[in-house]
Amino acid sequence: MSDTPAQPLPAQPVPAQSLPTQPLPIPPVPEESLPDQTPPAQPPSTQSLAPGAPGLPPTWTSSDKDFVTTALGGASRLWATGGHGMLNEVYWPSTGQPQIRDLNFYLVGESGWVDLKRVQQYVFSRPKPYLPLPTVLHRGQDYQLALEVLPDPNRDVLLIRYALTGPYRLVLLLAPHLTSTGHANAAWVEGQRLLAVSGDRALALLASGPLDHLSAGYVGFSDGWQDLNAHGRLTWSYQRAENGNVALTAELQEPSGLLALGFAENVTGAQGLARASLAEGDEVARRAFLHAWEAWGSALKLGGPSPELDAEALLSATVLKIHEDRAYPGALVASLSIPWGNSTDTLGGYHLVWPRDATLAAFALIACNQREDARRVLAWFIANQQADGHWLQNYYPDGQGFWHGIQLDETAFPVLLAAKLREEGEPELEGTRDMARRALAFVARTGPTSDQDRWEENQGVNPFTLAVAIAALVAGANWLEENERHYALGLADDWNERLESLCYVTGTPLCQELNVQGYYVRLAPPDRDGTLTGQVTLQNRQGKTVEAAALVSMDFSYLPRLGLRSALDPRIRDTVKVVDHLLAQATPTGTFYHRYNDDGYGEHEDGSPYDGHGIGRLWPLLSGERGHLALQAGEDPRPYLETLLRCSSPGGLLPEQVWDGPPIPERGLFPGRPNGSAMPLLWAHAEFLKLLHASQTGRPAELLREVENRYAEPLPVEARHWRPAAPVPQLEPGRLLLIEDDEPFTLHFGFDGWQDPQDREALPLPFGLWGVTFSPAELTSHHVLNFTRHSAAGWEGQDHQIRLQQSVPTSLPERRG
Repeated sequence: MSDTPAQPLPAQPVPAQSLPTQPLPIPPVPEESLPDQTPPAQPPSTQSLAPGAPGLPPTWTSSDKDFVTTALGGASRLWATGGHGMLNEVYWPSTGQPQIRDLNFYLVGESGWVDLKRVQQYVFSRPKPYLPLPTVLHRGQDYQLALEVLPDPNRDVLLIRYALTGPYRLVLLLAPHLTSTGHANAAWVEGQRLLAVSGDRALALLASGPLDHLSAGYVGFSDGWQDLNAHGRLTWSYQRAENGNVALTAELQEPSGLLALGFAENVTGAQGLARASLAEGDEVARRAFLHAWEAWGSALKLGGPSPELDAEALLSATVLKIHEDRAYPGALVASLSIPWGNSTDTLGGYHLVWPRDATLAAFALIACNQREDARRVLAWFIANQQADGHWLQNYYPDGQGFWHGIQLDETAFPVLLAAKLREEGEPELEGTRDMARRALAFVARTGPTSDQDRWEENQGVNPFTLAVAIAALVAGANWLEENERHYALGLADDWNERLESLCYVTGTPLCQELNVQGYYVRLAPPDRDGTLTGQVTLQNRQGKTVEAAALVSMDFSYLPRLGLRSALDPRIRDTVKVVDHLLAQATPTGTFYHRYNDDGYGEHEDGSPYDGHGIGRLWPLLSGERGHLALQAGEDPRPYLETLLRCSSPGGLLPEQVWDGPPIPERGLFPGRPNGSAMPLLWAHAEFLKLLHASQTGRPAELLREVENRYAEPLPVEARHWRPAAPVPQLEPGRLLLIEDDEPFTLHFGFDGWQDPQDREALPLPFGLWGVTFSPAELTSHHVLNFTRHSAAGWEGQDHQIRLQQSVPTSLPERRG
């Protein structure tokens, strides 16, 4: 063969051929070692971890997935993912720790080489939707390569059965990212073994047949792709690459056989596990793998309205099951993926537990009648609650926090999960009462504002967050002491009745344009004086500000979902009209929605990855939320289910986002198809399952009867709760007024322009709050209450006023339409 650079061969599709029905014989692994005569490769002066840099192969993001898989039962603690016909991240020893970036395959022949990932002529299959045993079949004009990916149920080993036909030899290229990063990895060749280590994480790749051209190099400098691109074949045999972003390469000398990728705390253990799996063979592992999944999946009775939707439901339930950690049961990570993973080396990605995503997935598990799985999620919450009652923004599966932001809905959601399990008749877990009380205390102390909304970006009052908080206060009240219960229900009633004053606008230019009376906004900024004014800063649009009254989202959809408003309420219907106008976009696969207008979380216009800012793309899960609104309004939700189905990957996985711009084939971006964001997204699969369940039962999975019954009809509200972030502009007659704070204070107050000034000490309230109470009788003869506060920090430096209505309203405010 010539040493001149060769271009990858084009591939033409050919008719599919069947894989061998029986595994091929597995020869013993040779024990001979190669002489170490080649000097080690030297790293470049500046190593790049991002594909696309000079000298690096064209790649797609590692978040693009065809499959995710893991074994049930046994000792295995390994999760594998694949996309573009190749292997992506392999997670071990928990779902929070990816240990490789990818394992790619290439074909080398006399006339050139084939970059299979670039060609992308393959089909994907699994035995059944709930049997995650993936087979990838690459087909070209003169070749066929079949790959079966099988986690060994009894070991931390991934087995890959391969079978190649055609005039080629198979080349593999493995990129270790041990300890979840491409930095500071070491890789080397030891006989017929490819080995790597970083800290207390090690891997070993062994084959059932002989290997040639084994090499350890640096990504973008001396890796196997560089060798193929420069020479059209493998020529390098570097023995070791230290302290860098490394890659391991080898050529398989036999057209079929078995690979074993083992993981352990050291290379000795990794080699031993891989060798043991090869010795036992994949037939035993395959049988145990399929038996465990069949026992679980055959009990699923989801009943989709079409074979395609039924299959997607079975797959979605399986995806939820796969994402549970086995070392830390109940820990459901948001996604076994890293959004735009080809451009980042983040330690986080989406392989973290978000309490919101995990709870919504647990509701979907209950809808699938997988209650034991949901109970483990709740047990994980009980074990990892913070001392003050809240949960962190996200966690590693072992309970260590990653981001420490505070989102009020993530504190309220576990209470809703506990209440749902109680409603389903499940026995109460030890510690549930204490968990619920501490969580509700945090909600009561800090609401109705949240440091971050559900999109993790802005502080203020958000209709989604507030709806979850109200529902939790009601559903969790039975776990409280009598005085706490009375206070929590009163607070929930007050917030519920004030939702419109906090999150609803009327008479805006958008109202006039669309001929609606008003709509719910995405966010009410903090530090308001009882009116919905101010600007919202869009963190992902380089600090751009938008008027709060002009910023809308689908966040209001949880008002009917949780039973606080009717889907037929004119305010809900008007907001649906607004979001359909502003946020909806038709694509070849269906209509999807943006998170909010002017969102910046997504690729740039040219398709380059999100890098802290970009252009917000379309979210399939929001089509699921729109489908729930349609269902509750008496419409058919099936079109929304079918939209979710059509945007899924070739393997049926649902993405976080789909592309909404013109096609960019070189980046793998097509309208209505997954972009470089997270895939699969657990939240999206859960939303699909819950919409399917709701279409069969007529009610959302999150709709608790206790909340629904309390707010089915207008309910008299006993008291108004004034707080700095949720002031009371005016007080209706006949109601108590509580002026509250989370620390002791003295209230200095007067009436009608500071007449008759007085001081009153705040008294303790439930949940660590302090307050001053005014009875209706004290306020009857006045028109304005003026006040300010003094605490240990001094005077607050601001005067407040509340207008006191004196005429009794003829009817209660409209609540549910």
